[in-house]
Amino acid sequence: MFFIDTHAHLYAKEFDEDRQEIIARAIHLGVEQFLLPNIDEDSILGMHQLVKDYPNRCFSMMGIHPSSVVKDWEEQLTLIKSFFDPTIHIAIGEIGIDLYWDKLLQKEQTLAFEQQIIWAKEVGLPIVIHARNSFDEIFEVVDQHNDDCLTGVFHCFTGDLYQAKKIIDYGGFKLGIGGVATFKNGGLDKILPQIDLRHLILETDAPYLAPVPHRGKRNESSYIPIVAERIAEFYGLPLKEVAEATTNSARELFNLKSV
Repeated sequence: MFFIDTHAHLYAKEFDEDRQEIIARAIHLGVEQFLLPNIDEDSILGMHQLVKDYPNRCFSMMGIHPSSVVKDWEEQLTLIKSFFDPTIHIAIGEIGIDLYWDKLLQKEQTLAFEQQIIWAKEVGLPIVIHARNSFDEIFEVVDQHNDDCLTGVFHCFTGDLYQAKKIIDYGGFKLGIGGVATFKNGGLDKILPQIDLRHLILETDAPYLAPVPHRGKRNESSYIPIVAERIAEFYGLPLKEVAEATTNSARELFNLKSV
């Protein structure tokens, strides 16, 4: 029984003291691969080092996190693109729109998001979407660009049933499910059972959003089985079936081979 953590910031400073240990612990518990979304230019070197240190275990993406988008986003995106290597990167991400804190750079975030979607379609890679207080705004952009060439995942999905179905109706998108599935008032217990399991992939967003009973503490990839167990409860299925379905969906979306 194997799992894939499709979204983990294992290069983050929160893991500087025990990075090897937390990766070894996750592998021991069946989490065989780790997908690393980029944040900005400062996260690239650490991310690439993990890919070198853990071949066929760690895989990197390239993109600008919406909260890192600045006024001069075009210059910023040019810099990010200069690091792109199609032989290394498996997706464009994480990208999107984040309006949780403020809307001061909403226009810039939207333009950067749109440009990175175009880039993803040009290179034939899936996109990893960060959507926080911004489903309507993101849908507006994706509606304009969606076609058979556009695939990806709505990372850390916390929306309602209508939003889940709209994402699935795009045709090439998955829902990224993590620690929120274990939260008492997370709401996913009412939504996910109405969605076919094949539309889900697992993630942690480590070091953020740790599942119960670790909520409020540092998240890590070894907690993926906790999320999977909760999803198995939602669907009334064996854990093995959830592991197989979500792992197969992740491999298909990101074109991954098993270890």
